[in-house]
Amino acid sequence: MKQQHSWIAFGLGTALVGGTLLGIPSLHNMATEGSEQLSFASSYTLSHPHNTCGTALVQQQMNDTDVQIQPYPSSQLGGDTDRFTSMMNGDIDLDLQGSSALASVYEPIGVMDMAYVFDDPDHLFRWFDSDASDEVIGGFEEATGTKVLDVWYQGDRTFSANQPIREPSDLDGIRLRYPGSPAHLMSADAMGVEPVSIAVEEVYMALQQGIADGQENPIAYTAENSLDEVVDYVSLSRHAVGSQLVVVAGETWERLTADQQEQLQTAVTETRSENRACAEAGEEEVLTRWNEQGSPVVIEDVDRDAFREQALSYLEENLSDGELETLESIRSVSEQN
Repeated sequence: MKQQHSWIAFGLGTALVGGTLLGIPSLHNMATEGSEQLSFASSYTLSHPHNTCGTALVQQQMNDTDVQIQPYPSSQLGGDTDRFTSMMNGDIDLDLQGSSALASVYEPIGVMDMAYVFDDPDHLFRWFDSDASDEVIGGFEEATGTKVLDVWYQGDRTFSANQPIREPSDLDGIRLRYPGSPAHLMSADAMGVEPVSIAVEEVYMALQQGIADGQENPIAYTAENSLDEVVDYVSLSRHAVGSQLVVVAGETWERLTADQQEQLQTAVTETRSENRACAEAGEEEVLTRWNEQGSPVVIEDVDRDAFREQALSYLEENLSDGELETLESIRSVSEQN
């Protein structure tokens, strides 16, 4: 297990009005004279790998430069949509965002969060690092005026429910909680799921009271939020490779010198592997604990090939032209093709 680093986050008591953060516009001026201090926002808690082995490591690597990083976890600077609007307005410097949320401003990028478009994390990184991703990433940057520095792995989304899920027919009649974004709902349709719209804060109670029969999330997230207490089975469908994009405001990027840009890019990219290692170690720790205690029951013999064939066939027939181009670019670098 890699060393985890601690840091202090300062609550600013900010308010969001029309997508602009009051009290935040001059954050980058808080640094000492001659240096830059950049805000790095996310929705994740301090204990999440995206912070312990993500934003905190970028902060540490930049300590010896004249660019200082100040993380703001747990949606301190607003929810995903509000934060990204604030970034486009130049009020937030760096943000960690899932592609499904970013699809609200550039639809094709949401495909990254859809069912079985990536085979595994290696496929995700191979595509992102290749020329095949240039069109969607470049299109997103042009549409938003921001710059994508890298992509970090969150963990594979997988089913947890009150009954085992091994093949597509096992989803018949099951109500599963899915996030409400169009990209996630498209994935639910592709998998043959009857999605239930429930706020993330209410998922535990909904499962406990039978309002939903199950949910889908990365394994570590399921454990961190105690959802494993109210489901009987976790089926390792691994139907989506969870990821977040590290995005920097265009105004911020242009303000940095060439050396500062290189230092920031290097810090974010070099953090990717350790961030992934922490996510995978956390997942393994949870699976080991579940198997040892026998609850929830971990179902490993999931017919992922059947799910993949069904999902990709549905997506190919139902995506918009721009989304379909993204899917084709991703599948073009799959080792299974």
